[in-house]
Amino acid sequence: MTLQASKLTFRRNGRTLLQSVDVVLEPGSLTVVLGPNGAGKTTLLNLLAGLERPHAGDVWLGSQPLASMDSLERACRLAVMTQDQPLDFAFGVEEVVTLGAYPLGLGRVQERLHCQAWLQRLELQALAQRDYLSLSGGERQRVQLARVLAQCGEQTMVLLLDEPVSAMDLKHQHLCLQQLRALADAGAAVLVILHDLALTARYADAVLLLKQAEVLAQGDMLDIMTPSNLSALFDVRVEVSRVDGMPRFSSSLADDAVPP
Repeated sequence: MTLQASKLTFRRNGRTLLQSVDVVLEPGSLTVVLGPNGAGKTTLLNLLAGLERPHAGDVWLGSQPLASMDSLERACRLAVMTQDQPLDFAFGVEEVVTLGAYPLGLGRVQERLHCQAWLQRLELQALAQRDYLSLSGGERQRVQLARVLAQCGEQTMVLLLDEPVSAMDLKHQHLCLQQLRALADAGAAVLVILHDLALTARYADAVLLLKQAEVLAQGDMLDIMTPSNLSALFDVRVEVSRVDGMPRFSSSLADDAVPP
């Protein structure tokens, strides 16, 4: 199922947070959004997810306007992981993950098997009976990702994730992005906000660069992640080399200035 947005514009308190942005998320593709802090990345994800209404522009999920879908219908087709996942109750880890499967309407036995599979895929089996509030930040983030992925059924074909691996160690960053890559390869349309250029190059099919509320560039990963594009995006000097056909990145302040 394709998620498509046209001319998205969003303002808050007189400030434009997103200006005339077009996005197409195709089945079978993993798109990464890159940009500096405050560029509009989270605003874009919130609009694509229907968590905010645009001041201009439209979002379509398949052949339907997203705004016309009720919350259950949307949850059966689109799964979202925001940056902030407030949970102040002492739920067990398995209970948290099971919350994600609710829209699928599975029977109790099938639901538990479904959620246990995601616990295993994200290496959470040993934590399944732990109190969620006792976990580290990276562990909590992995549990929340498992909850979102447990929402994926036969109809859930779009995934939107805002910095889903930012608190994780290197091993689990790769483990979780491998799962997202596998879902895309199986036909899902996946959008992920990241800050890591190396992870982007390793897992993305397409890249969208956002700066100051507007699209700087978007397209195929290898075409977009060039020194000129990335230097302009982050206002630093970015150099790109190739190892076995894959880009490798280094960066420095443009003037090599050393702060006093």
